[in-house]
Amino acid sequence: MSFPTSHKTVFVMDHTLVASSGVKLEMDSFSKARSSTSGSQSSLSQPMNLIPLRPVSKSLWTCAVEAITEYCRIVWDIFPGSRLIRFIAVDKTCHKILTWNGEEQNLPNLMNSFMSLGPAKNIGSGKVDLLKGLKAGIEALTEPSAIQHEKRTSLTENATKVLNKGRIVLVTKVECEEEVKIIKEKFHDVLLQMNKTAAATDNLMAINHCDLVVLNLWPDGHTCPIQRRSWPDASTLMSCELTTIQGGTSLAPKLCNLVLKHYDLASTTVTGIPMKEEQNASSSANYDVELFHPAAAHAAILKGIPAETAHLKTYRDGTDYETVTLKWCTPRSNASMELQHCSSAYRITSVDVNSRPSSCLTNFLLNGRWVMLEMPRKSGSKVISHMLACHGGDIYIHTMYTSRSILEDPPSISEGCGGRVTDYRIPDFGELIKANRLAPFPDSLLESEENSTPLERSREQLIRHTKYWPITLSSTSLFNLGTQIEPLTTLLLKDTLTEDEVVECKQVILCLMSMEARGDPLPSTMVGQRGKGLKREEQYRAVWAELEQYLQLHLHSPAHEKVWECFMECHNKATTPEYKSDDKVDIDQALKELDDYNYMTEREKTEFNMGTSSKSTPTDLTVPETKRRRTVPPPLAPMGRNSGVSLLTLWENKVSSEQSRRCLEFQGRLRAENDVTKLYVNMPKDKDKDEVPRKSNKV
Repeated sequence: MSFPTSHKTVFVMDHTLVASSGVKLEMDSFSKARSSTSGSQSSLSQPMNLIPLRPVSKSLWTCAVEAITEYCRIVWDIFPGSRLIRFIAVDKTCHKILTWNGEEQNLPNLMNSFMSLGPAKNIGSGKVDLLKGLKAGIEALTEPSAIQHEKRTSLTENATKVLNKGRIVLVTKVECEEEVKIIKEKFHDVLLQMNKTAAATDNLMAINHCDLVVLNLWPDGHTCPIQRRSWPDASTLMSCELTTIQGGTSLAPKLCNLVLKHYDLASTTVTGIPMKEEQNASSSANYDVELFHPAAAHAAILKGIPAETAHLKTYRDGTDYETVTLKWCTPRSNASMELQHCSSAYRITSVDVNSRPSSCLTNFLLNGRWVMLEMPRKSGSKVISHMLACHGGDIYIHTMYTSRSILEDPPSISEGCGGRVTDYRIPDFGELIKANRLAPFPDSLLESEENSTPLERSREQLIRHTKYWPITLSSTSLFNLGTQIEPLTTLLLKDTLTEDEVVECKQVILCLMSMEARGDPLPSTMVGQRGKGLKREEQYRAVWAELEQYLQLHLHSPAHEKVWECFMECHNKATTPEYKSDDKVDIDQALKELDDYNYMTEREKTEFNMGTSSKSTPTDLTVPETKRRRTVPPPLAPMGRNSGVSLLTLWENKVSSEQSRRCLEFQGRLRAENDVTKLYVNMPKDKDKDEVPRKSNKV
């Protein structure tokens, strides 16, 4: 068996950081008498007996102590007694602060130790020997804590040793990367040496792995030549990382980022907290409070696709880590009487513990109230994902179940994830299970089987039944037709078909053809699923396309092919039959002959038609040589095996029918004699009638 890894951290702090951090404190603002005369008022209005105080500058040591104290507060609030921290201040000697005893791991002891240690010391020329502090830190890690000692004594011979992992944070100021490399190499050598010593001593524990984190503090406003970076691990025993931080206002946010990384924490910002204003008690405003807690509290809401959960994470001003924003929901006062459906609970702590919104929220929860937190979704809806409540004086964040409760009955197959109703083909799936049930096979029948075993036949049947089987109704048009298609889809699953079954399948296809010809609507189930928003022609087109695919996948026997041929004939998709060699039609040749026929004169067309009817070729006609080139040498081949109509005859019939529909033939052409038509036939008769009366008058 193996026990959890021990979490121990040692801060090795350079006690010679006397340089100014660049942060100045106005001392006049701490006195009411001075603050009332300072600020916007001019120096002439100040009392004559008050001398302005000079601003005080913080040292790098002071800024480091304040930020590290906040680091420890966060760790001890969330992990009381389980995450241990020690300190070693290095100047001319090494000053050890705190021990691994859990009773000393608290802020009052830490602050008293720093106060007794005093401010940073100036050791004169030269630099402090940080190797002494690192060696003292490694020695501290080899000392077992109370929990480790208890587990070591309770181990049996077959049990795995207790792992001893830790972290050493070196707080100093370095000028170049070469100093960091030297520190890393010496640290590795000391680590190997101390492990040998610990292995030979009973009351010490060898270090399995150690993280060396170098915090390079620089004054505010100065640019450090070394940027943050990490080096390849020298061995499996250690890893090294350098972080450059400017002392001052940016130091605390940087250490907050480190504490999130070192202890696998996450940030949650509770937004929309209603609070009454101090100036006007009748009005209220909304505030935000940031909380730290173990990252596992966000596992339920961030386990989806990163693109869908990215809107939950944001960056707050002045920070370089992500926070999840949850909205305040109306609280209730009967938290102790109701049992909420929670999956986990984790301790929390406020990031800005001294702010008024954080203090009000903490007091609100400590008084027995509880708060529900809403998670915004990308669709715009909201869901309650977390709850804040107090138990035994500690405040916890509870992860709520956002889906179905495990205490309820399991969801049916008709419900998807989260209780959403889906369109699974549940009845059809039940029929599929019934049709493919396995049963014991008698030995007498097994001996009579020669070709295949029952298991092979069952496998073949299952393959036939699942070649095409849509899971949902929205993905199919064919299986939404119900009784109109049911005989065909059931019979085609068989290995062989009888003649009567083939007729039934053909009747289904013909019935669908007649429904489409009459314009009958499809069943409402099909229209409501896949055919929603489609026209009737598009719905039928989808049905025919799916039926064609279904028939192609179920060509198990010649009887199945007959059903397939019936479908192809109904949709004019039948392939051209194989004719004899002398009856085949060359499409290119036929088109060429049609073009030649269009260039013929009327006489040539007449002679060609006469030659075609008498089964003679145009070469037998007495046609001039110049015109014979444009004639068609052989007659066009018949279109079918049993058809006596040629392609030319069909074309001529079409032309003649079009001409007959256009207009009647000119009467003069019909009465022509020898292709000559006389105009004004009655003109001579009218002339004779006019001359006879004229002669009589003269007489």
